Amino acid sequence: MNTSLNKSLIEFFFDAASIRRWNDQINPMEFTELDKQAHKMIIAWVLAKCEEDGHGAHIDWKKLVEGSMFELLHRVVLTDIKPPVFHRMMADNGPQLNQWVLDQLKPMIVQVRGGFAERMERYFLENGYAAQEKRLLKAAHYLATQWEFNILYQLCPFIRGIEQIKQEIEDQLEDHINLIGVQKISLKRKTYGFIDLCGQLRFQKRWSQSPRIPATSVLGHMLMVAILTYLALCETDACDQRIVNGFQGALFHDLPEALTRDITSPVKNAVDGLADTIKKYENLQMSEKLEPLVPVSWYRMLNYFTDNEFANRIMVDGKPEPQSDWNEFNTKYNDAKYFPVDGEVINACDKLAAFIEAAESIHNGITSKHLTEGIERLGDLFRNCQIGPVDFGAVFAQFRQLVAS
Repeated sequence: MNTSLNKSLIEFFFDAASIRRWNDQINPMEFTELDKQAHKMIIAWVLAKCEEDGHGAHIDWKKLVEGSMFELLHRVVLTDIKPPVFHRMMADNGPQLNQWVLDQLKPMIVQVRGGFAERMERYFLENGYAAQEKRLLKAAHYLATQWEFNILYQLCPFIRGIEQIKQEIEDQLEDHINLIGVQKISLKRKTYGFIDLCGQLRFQKRWSQSPRIPATSVLGHMLMVAILTYLALCETDACDQRIVNGFQGALFHDLPEALTRDITSPVKNAVDGLADTIKKYENLQMSEKLEPLVPVSWYRMLNYFTDNEFANRIMVDGKPEPQSDWNEFNTKYNDAKYFPVDGEVINACDKLAAFIEAAESIHNGITSKHLTEGIERLGDLFRNCQIGPVDFGAVFAQFRQLVAS
């Protein structure tokens, strides 16, 4: 199926859930590349907001979003290369290595509408392209790495070479100390508290009542939903702001679970009114525990992304306004001035990500009644789902073949 949401590309992104990090160190938990990249993107959002607020910087948010996706794909292709080796390879043979990576990815990424492949090529082959966004992502990379390393360091500070790793990470962060966000995070106060809270979503496993391979966390799931939303919106000719909002809305859609833990859909729908009760409690927790950690404008934006996360909405005079008719929303409000968010697409991508998590595990030989019931429930619910030009039913059908094979 020739579509931005092609199965081979989605599976390639999902491969990051199987790439273990720090596998040459003693691990108190399993660190995966998907979780690290999700945390990195949230940290990049924080750094970019700090630069906008503190330096009046103009951030190209679409380049930042796409850069995070490009770097994730690049990492999956090169898999488990130790950082010193990787950096030496890039220093000596960077352009040739980048071209080789692009050649491996080309059959998948050319199917993404809107020039995705061309911009990825520019990102890796043109030094001046997205220079500011690359710098933010590089700083976010080292901050996410440091967050993981701090957990490892508490367990094994005596391991040979660990002090050198600590020094190398700190040296890289010192090179980015002119970024306001790096300065704030280094203080380990409010801004650090926010990224720490988001990082804790690594500890919350999806489908917690069932073993799975690969196991995925709420944090990794959020990034997969964001990537799927981006790919889906490429099919709709959405404006840049709508694509960015879709990605960010999906990236933060489960943020309240850092405060309430995951409550499954069957439980939420078990009793009339329970879903509303849970939502009220989530809003209370967001107000009490999250609002003190971020500036007022950030909190309003996070609230806009999470309060009614699966509703199409626009911003009118600073207030969210739901839009029930997707066709009208798509044609009338496809403009940055409305700050539109495709909640309906995010919902379909959220369920598609859950379906993929279950189907991949069953395909890998690990199944349970919870996974098979989830496959049946979600498969039936989205069998004929079409949102504008995006045939979600066909995408679900592609992944259902994993269970049948």
